[in-house]
Amino acid sequence: MHKTIGRAVGAAGFALVLTVSAANAQDTVRVRGTIDRMEGPVYVIKSRDGSELKVSLAENGGVTAVVKAALSDIKKDSFVGVASMPQADGGQRALEVLIFPEAMRGVGEGHYPWDLRPQSMMTNGNVEQTVTDVNGQTLILKYKEGEKKVTVPLDAPIVAFAPGDKGDLKPGVKIFIVAAKKQADGSLQTPRIAYGKDGLTPPM
Repeated sequence: MHKTIGRAVGAAGFALVLTVSAANAQDTVRVRGTIDRMEGPVYVIKSRDGSELKVSLAENGGVTAVVKAALSDIKKDSFVGVASMPQADGGQRALEVLIFPEAMRGVGEGHYPWDLRPQSMMTNGNVEQTVTDVNGQTLILKYKEGEKKVTVPLDAPIVAFAPGDKGDLKPGVKIFIVAAKKQADGSLQTPRIAYGKDGLTPPM
């Protein structure tokens, strides 16, 4: 029961972050990197571009674990987020898939630019149809403004959210922050940190 409550609270917290970041994108930055060390309550992050960032959790801030999932976990009516690259036929080829918990259904819904790679896109939507073949899986994702056909290759990382533990945030752990706000001293503050569980790198 406590685990279920924790999952719902964690998911709701991340949902709030996504909503806030969408509304105030110009005031926030996205962080991908590795915890290098701790300086008191501050996490010193070596970002993927090699820069060093100092990040603190906001008061009552939380953490969310990112865990490995499988292609078979993507079912009809799952709500997913897919980072992808546009294809010549108008479809999308997935770079990664995040399976949202039910408590986060509808978060960030739509199809919009993403920064995982140059020209990459993010599609958050409901899985209307799945077709599996030897090359992977094809998904029809429906969202408020329309729908997209997404091919998920066999080597695309597939992950899900799980309740996190601040004690897991140690040097060497890979993290992803969807919305960190710049502070006057040049540091960053965020209401939530997502981290890869058991050595996983959050692929978002």
